[in-house]
Amino acid sequence: MAELLRRYGGALSALILGVVVLWLVLLVLLPQFLMVEYSFRPNLPPSKIGGAEDVLTLANYAVLWTNAIHLGIFVKTIWASVLVTVITFVVCYPVAFYLAQVAPPKEAPLLLLMLIVPFWINEVLRTFAWYIVLALNGPLNGVLVTLGILDQPVRWYGNAGVILGMVYAYVLFMVFPLYNAIETLDRNQIEAARDLGAPWWRIHWRVVIPHAKPGIATGGIMTFMLAAGSYAVPALLGSPSSRWFTEIIYNWFFEGGNWNIGAAYAMVLLVLCIAFILVVLRVFRVGLGDIAR
Repeated sequence: MAELLRRYGGALSALILGVVVLWLVLLVLLPQFLMVEYSFRPNLPPSKIGGAEDVLTLANYAVLWTNAIHLGIFVKTIWASVLVTVITFVVCYPVAFYLAQVAPPKEAPLLLLMLIVPFWINEVLRTFAWYIVLALNGPLNGVLVTLGILDQPVRWYGNAGVILGMVYAYVLFMVFPLYNAIETLDRNQIEAARDLGAPWWRIHWRVVIPHAKPGIATGGIMTFMLAAGSYAVPALLGSPSSRWFTEIIYNWFFEGGNWNIGAAYAMVLLVLCIAFILVVLRVFRVGLGDIAR
């Protein structure tokens, strides 16, 4: 706060804080409060709202626990989001390490730009591109059949297609936190480990990864939250057997017309995501201040 006042002065600092507070209240807090209220209210016609039947209830939350199909989709969404997070980390860690510690300083900006450019395109369009690639008569099947890897085209839509699409869609949210964390590592520590005879896997396990814990936690949280709350990717690349929990929420709101149950489902997902954040912070032994750096 003192730094903000020193840099911008009293009037401009007050304006900046006012805009931030207004944004938080109007776009974050109020919608969440409305969702909480909706989730505890019964779905009533307008004529009965405010009447004797309009009371707080847990019935909307009970719908999820008594609906075996929706509960199964919820559990599958959570473990699949964790799987997406793990795969994204495995894919992004070598890239981030190369950019931060191996790539020459003159080449790193160009490589980063090459990573960013595809993401200038809208997420829906990028996902639809994967829809074309994974199609029965699409390029992927054509190449695999031509090389003799497959005897006939395979339908890639479903769980595999959704996970692949999400890993691609959220790869930058893992790469940049890892890159920022690994870039601050003194290369002399890596060289010292090599001079002491440590193999490459031990250098990463004992030197690089412990130093990059804040970046791993940040990337894991962001990737998991985006995967668990994704709608476009499972809607385009999924199948009836790979429905995502966000699709169920969407159906309650816009097809079932029951905003109250939809709000309850959304709040369950939100609470689970918050719990995931707390678990990650505890496992990696980092605080919010470490993540915000």
